[in-house]
Formats: sequence, C-alpha cells, structure tokens
Amino acid sequence: MFKLKSTIAIVSIAALLGGCQSMQRQNATTGETETNSTTTGAIVGAVSGALVGLATGDNAKERRNRALAGAVAGGAVGAGVGNYFDRQEAALREELLNSGVQVRRVGEDQLVLVMQNGIGFASDSYMLESSIYNTLNGVARILVEYPDTVLMITGHTDSTGSESYNQTLSLKRADSVRTYLAGQRVAGNRLSTMGMGESSPICDNSTSQGRTCNRRVEINIYPKGN
Repeated sequence: MFKLKSTIAIVSIAALLGGCQSMQRQNATTGETETNSTTTGAIVGAVSGALVGLATGDNAKERRNRALAGAVAGGAVGAGVGNYFDRQEAALREELLNSGVQVRRVGEDQLVLVMQNGIGFASDSYMLESSIYNTLNGVARILVEYPDTVLMITGHTDSTGSESYNQTLSLKRADSVRTYLAGQRVAGNRLSTMGMGESSPICDNSTSQGRTCNRRVEINIYPKGN
C-alpha cells in the first residue's frame, strides 16, 4: 500500500512541476500531439529521485519522507532541463522559418537540423556557398543563447565518385560548418564532426535533383552530458 500511495504522490508531484508549461505540444514532423520535454523530464526526474529516497533511510517513515523529498528535487531538475530544451527548439524553429532547413525533434532530448536541397555545397566541393551564411548565422545566434547543448555535425555526399573519396569529402563538409559556427562565437568544445560519405542518402542518386538533395549537412543537438 505504501508503494502504491508513494507512486501516486510522485506522479502527482511531477505533473505539478511540469504544470508551469503546456504539457502537450504538436510534433512538427507528424502533426500528432505529444508530451513536451518539460513534463516528461519532470516525471522521469521525480521517479528517479523518489527511488533514491526509497533506497535510503532507517525506517518506513524516513524512507517515505526521503522519497517525497527526492521526487520534488528530481522533478524540479528534470523539468528545468526539459524546459531549456523546449525553449531552444522553439527559438530555432522561429529563426529558421522559410530558410530551407528542417528542424526535427527526435525523442525528448535531441534536435536535428537538416540543411537539405543542396543548400551550402556545390558538387564535389566542401566550400560553403554564400547562400548558406545567413542561415548559419541564425543557427549560431540561437546556439550562443543556449550554451548548455552540444552538437554533432555530420556531412553527407551524393554517390558520384568513389566511396573513400566521398567519405573524406563528407567529413570536410562537416568541418566547414564547424569552422563557420566557431567563427560565429559558438564554443569549439561544443562542436564535433563526422562524415557519412554516400552511405545515408535521403533522395534518389540517379537524378540530378536527388544528388543535389543528398549533398547536405545535418546538425544533431543534445543536452550537455548526454
């Protein structure tokens, strides 16, 4: 009975902690309604904190008090992290509206920025085109405002050329974006790069339009510590 009552109390506390923000949001990709990061973070944090409390204490009363205290503390931390990430997502969507860059949400703690439709690179080149500067400037402005996130910048190519050549070219594309963002005051220790070559196409490489689409860079954004 104690465990059941404690669980109900923990979830109730988590919901209250997340109540200062809307508990639901619309998924920008699917259009479906989903629980936002603030609420989910509060619930996960509260349950984690409560479990720690239940594992300590010399008697039932002390364990109960510690569980409730842990739920409050853990829920507050979880809600704070979720709220921070939700606000960064909203800021990026507003900044990148009509830029040609997709902002995708993956789970509760990851954002993916996809520079699609050939934005940024000519065929067989890793030099950034001037048309991408304003977009990257906007990305950098938001990243500077939200310093508690880290980035993995991944370069991609079309299928023209050998696999080994494309692997090198894709990494150089990622490095070009990294260098540009660092030049816009995004801390270098937040930026990592990776090249995927031609291995992850999102369009048909048999057409010119498809190859242009596949010459892209994706930026994955995570909370620090993930």
